[in-house]
Amino acid sequence: MAEVLVFDHGHGLTAGVLEFAERLRGAGHTVHTPDLFEGQVFDSLQEGIAYVEKIGFGTFLARGCAVAEGLPGDLVLLGFSLGVLPAQKLAQTRPGARGAVLFEACVPVSEFGGVWPQGVPVQVHGMDADPFFCGEGDVDAARALAGTAADAELFLYRGERHLFTDSSLPSHDEHAAALATRRVLDFLEHTA
Repeated sequence: MAEVLVFDHGHGLTAGVLEFAERLRGAGHTVHTPDLFEGQVFDSLQEGIAYVEKIGFGTFLARGCAVAEGLPGDLVLLGFSLGVLPAQKLAQTRPGARGAVLFEACVPVSEFGGVWPQGVPVQVHGMDADPFFCGEGDVDAARALAGTAADAELFLYRGERHLFTDSSLPSHDEHAAALATRRVLDFLEHTA
């Protein structure tokens, strides 16, 4: 079974993120869900982003990296939206990563070293009309990653919802979330 480090999105560590983690645990995986927002859960994505801007993106990334220091090296790193930043950085820079799952965000690999590490499989999931994922260049970075990394998959779901896997938010899409969860569980089974 895999050991997974899950980073939450801009709303914080919501009930939906915790429920997703529980599904992974239910399949036998060890899952860590650190709270990078110090116990705060925000009503809107804009409030969460404002909080990160206030503390600084560098501080946010440092918190994510610090959490990983006390964990084994052979983690699967999973991030939702804003949580993709520490997940992707650790997948690209921390030796021993087993894989990465990036939901609704992806930054160019040049942000964290220029090349996706060999032997680290990656999945990227997002909706094909999500204004954040598609409108801010993330889907382009995901396509570039899928086109250059040896073991990379990009899954696009029909719709415009951001944070579609979070069952505690109005943006939840039950069908797309169920399919994405199955794909993640298959991924974890093959990386364990």
